[in-house]
Amino acid sequence: MFRFARALRHLFPVALIALAPLAQAGAIDLRAPDPIADLLAPHLPEETAPGVGGQARLQRMISEILATEGYFSPQIEFSEVDETLLLTVEPGPRTLISAVEVTVDGPVADATRQALIAGWALPVGEPFRQGDWNNAKQQVLSALLAESHAAARLVDSQATIDPAARQARLTARYDSGPPFRFGELTIVGLERYEPSLVERHNRTVRPGAPFREVDMRDLQAALQATPQFGSVQVRIDRDTPPDADGVVTAPVTVQLRERPAHRLSFGAGISSNTGARVETNFQTADLFGRALELNTGLRIEQKMQTAYADVFLPPDAAHRRDSIGVMAQASDIQNLRTERIAFGVQRAWRQDQLDTRLSLIWQNERVEPEGAATSYNQALVPNASWIWRHIDNRLDPRDGVVLHGQVGGATKAVLSDQNFVRLAGRFQYFIPIGRLDSLMLSGALGYTIADSRDGIPQEYLFRTGGTGSIRGYSYESIGVKEGSAVVGGRYLANATAEYTHWFDDQWGAALFVDAGDATDDLNSVSIAVGYGLGVRRRTVAGPIAIDLAYGVQSESVHLHFSLGIAF
Repeated sequence: MFRFARALRHLFPVALIALAPLAQAGAIDLRAPDPIADLLAPHLPEETAPGVGGQARLQRMISEILATEGYFSPQIEFSEVDETLLLTVEPGPRTLISAVEVTVDGPVADATRQALIAGWALPVGEPFRQGDWNNAKQQVLSALLAESHAAARLVDSQATIDPAARQARLTARYDSGPPFRFGELTIVGLERYEPSLVERHNRTVRPGAPFREVDMRDLQAALQATPQFGSVQVRIDRDTPPDADGVVTAPVTVQLRERPAHRLSFGAGISSNTGARVETNFQTADLFGRALELNTGLRIEQKMQTAYADVFLPPDAAHRRDSIGVMAQASDIQNLRTERIAFGVQRAWRQDQLDTRLSLIWQNERVEPEGAATSYNQALVPNASWIWRHIDNRLDPRDGVVLHGQVGGATKAVLSDQNFVRLAGRFQYFIPIGRLDSLMLSGALGYTIADSRDGIPQEYLFRTGGTGSIRGYSYESIGVKEGSAVVGGRYLANATAEYTHWFDDQWGAALFVDAGDATDDLNSVSIAVGYGLGVRRRTVAGPIAIDLAYGVQSESVHLHFSLGIAF
């Protein structure tokens, strides 16, 4: 009998385990205020384990989640209706910040210390949230690390919660560490190029200057953007001891990996403007062993064929970049056959949000309109171009403005067949609407000041129509009639309004209207209008646009597609 009882004692736990799965788990019906339900719902299981143990675990989890949002005295009740567990949650009053004490020790400038404390992101009177508390602490530390104090640290922090009084007292103490400044640069990884190439791209990290994290990031980005370097890492030695004045002069290491010197590529594609294409491109980043960049290629399209070669010099001491290039091109668009060769030099630079390009280009052109006489034109044109951007995203803007202006001209006195001045301007204005949508307004104006268009190369006159201008019309089909061809005129005006609705982060739909004209006589202006619908797809290179547009004057429907980035 004794042995039988002892055996039962051993078998009883095993029997409980075996029988446990026979009890049915219960579905959960959550009853709580909407914000609390939205907070808890993603974390609740579809079913809860039966019995007191399952409810206790669920109650503990809910209490911990609510505590991160400042609710420390919730009322959580369970009841069973049929086979459903009714979960009722009343969060109770929220805990608010009653006191904040932030201390920054170390040799920090008084103005900096006061700005850090004044900018504390979780002030008195705000609800206590664990995420906001963590972010506020990190914000002060990041500000110290980013400017002069590369060894700053958070020494101590504490959030004292009084659930009865619904108050939270916050304390955070930082040690700034010694001030840092940049030391000498050490460049690691160079095999083919000289250290002077790195220095040409270095605008920010100067020995003796106060340490700033953004300066190192700017140098890294500038080197990464060159054709010579494939990967770049810029760092300082944070363990360098301070000098007698308590200042750390930290050496800077630039770790590089060089790209292959030469690259040959092939490609194919299609454009709604110029048709299908194939192309090949050859690039070298070390022409003549002098870190010169050569970019040359051949592009064959249905309506246009282009051969080109450009040589880019490294930036000069003022970070301006010079280039020299040559191009040969033939095209047959709107019954206008052109053949031209061009040779030019250019200087380009960027200052803040403004891109500037100065160029001098000579070109010779043969123009053959169907049904009209063939002509030959040449011009030596100095040109200046400016693009100013103030947008939230360079590849996919939703808010801001882009302005583009050009001025150029030629004179018969110097390698040109006609005196003219060409003025052109364009703008794009992006207006955010709601959480995802946007409205884009754009327009362009152009005027070539000359006695007539005769003797002026087509490059410096205006045609419009097609993708990127007035949709619903063929590419460059709006202009001046000459025989059965369309040639460029001296005047241009067009405008666009486009509303884009995004269904999610990747797919959207657009509604648009375009209008404009290119002419050689202001008395014969006839505004062409096109409108339609489009699909948008976001990619890492910018949104892809596919548009179906109807041209009112052409009475035809055209399909347009493009990579829609701001100019």
